[in-house]
Amino acid sequence: MRTGEPLPSVEDVLAALATGMWHWDTATGLVTVDAEAARLLGLPAKPVTLTEAQTRARLHPVDWNEITGVVPLAVAEGTLAEVRIRIMDEQGDVLRVVRSRSKPSYDPERRAYELIGTLQEVTEPIPGTAAARSAVTGDWRRSREAFLLDAGRALAEARSTEEVLRVAAGLSMPGFSPDGLILFGVEGDRLTITGQHGHQPDDMGPFAYMPLTTDYPATEVVRTGRAVYLSSPEEYKARYPATWPLARHFARRSWAFLPLTVAGRTIGTWMAGFTYPVAFTPDERAVLATVARMLAQALSRAGTAETERELTDGLQRSMLPSLGPEIPGMRVAARYIPTGGGLQVGGDWYDMIPLPSGRFALVIGDVQGHDVRAAGLMGQLRIALRAYAAEGHRPDAVLSRASRFLHGITHDEEMTDLRFATCLYGEVDPATGMLEIARAGHPHPVIRMADGTVMLRPTAGGLPLGIDPDADYPTTRFALEPGETLMLCTDGLIETGGHDMATGWHRLRAILEDHRDDLETLADALVQGVHGPSSHHTTGPLADRREDDIALLLLCRPGEDGGYGSAAVRSTAVRPRVRRTLLSVGQDEPERIAEARQYLRDLLHDWASAEQVDSAVLLVSEMVTNVLVHTDADALLLAEVTGEGGGRRLRVEVFDTGDDLPHKRRPGELASSGRGLMLIGLLADAWGVDPRGEGKSIWFVLYEPPDAPADGPGPAV
Repeated sequence: MRTGEPLPSVEDVLAALATGMWHWDTATGLVTVDAEAARLLGLPAKPVTLTEAQTRARLHPVDWNEITGVVPLAVAEGTLAEVRIRIMDEQGDVLRVVRSRSKPSYDPERRAYELIGTLQEVTEPIPGTAAARSAVTGDWRRSREAFLLDAGRALAEARSTEEVLRVAAGLSMPGFSPDGLILFGVEGDRLTITGQHGHQPDDMGPFAYMPLTTDYPATEVVRTGRAVYLSSPEEYKARYPATWPLARHFARRSWAFLPLTVAGRTIGTWMAGFTYPVAFTPDERAVLATVARMLAQALSRAGTAETERELTDGLQRSMLPSLGPEIPGMRVAARYIPTGGGLQVGGDWYDMIPLPSGRFALVIGDVQGHDVRAAGLMGQLRIALRAYAAEGHRPDAVLSRASRFLHGITHDEEMTDLRFATCLYGEVDPATGMLEIARAGHPHPVIRMADGTVMLRPTAGGLPLGIDPDADYPTTRFALEPGETLMLCTDGLIETGGHDMATGWHRLRAILEDHRDDLETLADALVQGVHGPSSHHTTGPLADRREDDIALLLLCRPGEDGGYGSAAVRSTAVRPRVRRTLLSVGQDEPERIAEARQYLRDLLHDWASAEQVDSAVLLVSEMVTNVLVHTDADALLLAEVTGEGGGRRLRVEVFDTGDDLPHKRRPGELASSGRGLMLIGLLADAWGVDPRGEGKSIWFVLYEPPDAPADGPGPAV
């Protein structure tokens, strides 16, 4: 071109460069293209106006979605919108690849975007070449998409601020990875440092608690909610001369400060620093902005989770007591494991209460539900139980009052959130080991005897608390013998991990029978028993089970050898040769005869002769039934096994307060009674009737045959 000649028109220059022009107004929904742009779109080479639907039909749908995402970002940051677009033909094949560059603007009155830009065809380079890693084509774009997917997955799995920082520090962005990161938070009118990577802790001092009015990129981002990109030290120094000395000694060449925004509110700033120049192209800015949004969401989730954990810990500390003071002559261990969902709080609890009489009360219970309301009701109920116990009430009266209390606070006019609670309340006499237990719909206690035998201890009970304000709760008395351990637990320990009550008890029984260590270790072993395969009848890798809360309370009365005493004593002690149990059956409790039969089978679970076990069960049923039928008194059953396997002795004695002594009769063929003593005489090795001060006792003895096969009944719970 010679001097003085007019410059060619813009249209001629663009046509010579094979570059088309287009205009898009989202208010009208029309896209106007010139002849070259029309040719690139696969249309006749002449100017044309298209609707958005017609334009969209010529573009790959993924690229159209990217256009609609890049435009608002470019408007927010005041930058160009640059997008790689695949042009499609009528058959759905890629006709060519073009690059669109535009300067979008937003009209708030019309609530519409207006874009004027260019289209230029680009060549898809060979994968793996240097050109393939350019900003808008080839491998770089695919690497970017893979990076964002991996980063999003990792940040979504982070459950704490520390994990979020660890993920952020490990991000390796395709083509441009920062060597230093800082996450700034906001506290009042000051900037705080949530975490950092790539710096010495001492270097962060000048940036901590910086006033938001400071002329610093991170504070500007918090104030405006818009990103700041600094491509060179000169640009940093020119824009922020006051704080440039703070950043100069890090020897970086480029910086990106992006807002951490959640629900439209800026909660902080993410700084990414680079030791080499970065141009911050639209694609690079899009990657950084996407990561910043994911970081903000991850930090918000982590903060919420940490707040919930803090609330959970506070609730547990305030609602679950310590086990002091110690019970003289006894040892106690307890555990509480919350459920794994939500706030990790629930309605399970335990307690140990000193009583005015000098005794102690043990309480364990479970309020229906695994939410904050269940935890709140649990706290109220626990306080009420402690108050009733401190007044000196008996176990049945304590539970009756507690049931009335819970019914009153949960049964409102709307009846919208009715709750009940299971509970077991027991008084312990440390001197004698005597326990008096009242039960409200709770699982029965379990006794581990001195020789390792484990038995379910049936106790009388009533409805769960809160259902009937006038419910009665009968009590059961039995003694904890020296060397025995009492286990109280909620149903979470039994049924968690795919078990029902029956299989869950078998699981716990095996742990109790096999354990030889101290009480604290036993408590840990029982809790670990809920870790298992996906169900009780399959095998597989161990998995954590937190389907329900777990509360566990253990009470041990040490034996003469120290019981759960020192390790030296435990390792050399010989297990006692006496196995003893006591069970009462009231006149109004004939159904407990079946419990007495099962109880005796449990006591003889390892007896060598199954025939003798059947005989003993038959005789116990006969003796207890005779007391209930022929007297007005209750029956008290005492069963005792002494000796070692292959030569043990079983003695069973039934007490009552009746004055009439039993005597043998010769019943006729059609008589319905009179055969009790005949059966005892035929089946027992020895038997007798002994008068007592008030009442009498009838007893029998069986001797285990030394050469009998070990075909006794298996474990039963």
